Amino acid sequence: MEQVRIDKWLWAARFFKTRSLAAKEVGAGHVAVNGARVKPARMVRAGDLLTIRQGFLETSVCIQTVSEQRGPAVVARTLYEETEESRVKREQMLAERKALQLHTEQPDRRPDKHERRQIRQFLKKE
Repeated sequence: MEQVRIDKWLWAARFFKTRSLAAKEVGAGHVAVNGARVKPARMVRAGDLLTIRQGFLETSVCIQTVSEQRGPAVVARTLYEETEESRVKREQMLAERKALQLHTEQPDRRPDKHERRQIRQFLKKE
C-alpha cells in the first residue's frame, strides 16, 4: 500500500478518535497537505507534509509510513515524524497556557443556588 485516504491515515495515526471526526476536520479546512487545503478523500503517501490544527495547537508532521489500520499508540507514533519547528512551537504554547492557568485564581467552591440566580440576573442586564 503506497497511498491511503487522509481521513483514514489521521485516524490510524491517532490524531482523531474516529474516522468521521477526521473527515469532518479535514473538510473544515483544519488539515493541509503540503500547504494546500484538501478534501477527506485526498490520497496521501510517505513524504507528504501535513499541518494539523486541533484547537489552539497547530502540528506539522511528515508522513513516514501509510496505514489504514488503527493500532496501539506506540505503532501510531511510527507513522509520522513531527518537525522540529512544530515541536518547539507546541511546547512553547503549552508552557504559556500553563503559566496563564497558574495566574488565574480558582474559587474555593462552586456558587450556591442563590449566587447562581444573581449571576444569571447580572448577565441578563447586559
